[in-house]
Amino acid sequence: MAEKYPILVTAAIIEDHGKYLITQRPEGTHNSLRWEFPGGKLEFGEDPRKCLEREIKEELGIRIKAEEIFEYSSHVYNQKKHILLLGFHCRYLSGKIKKQEINDFGWVSPKDMSKYDITEADLPFVKKLKKQ
Repeated sequence: MAEKYPILVTAAIIEDHGKYLITQRPEGTHNSLRWEFPGGKLEFGEDPRKCLEREIKEELGIRIKAEEIFEYSSHVYNQKKHILLLGFHCRYLSGKIKKQEINDFGWVSPKDMSKYDITEADLPFVKKLKKQ
């Protein structure tokens, strides 16, 4: 059964010395063990930036500040799930990354991201980072 409306999801574009944080999805989830920019689903009435700050705290245990929008992406998976992904530049504030709701994480340069099985919805972000 296809979703009736797109699922609004946020993604954090966090840079450190030319490398960007990507995370591996947990086993047994949609896009299991694939890589993406960390983030999560927007709750009803929630501001996208606040959503992203909350999701990063829940998934990784770190505090960030979501800033200006980086890019957006729209992708339909298997004609069933439509993801509208809003990517934001984010500033790291504090904390040490913990694998709370992810399988793994890595700091990766844009040119090395092709070595990872990145989700289709996140690929436009990779493409834009490679152009910068």
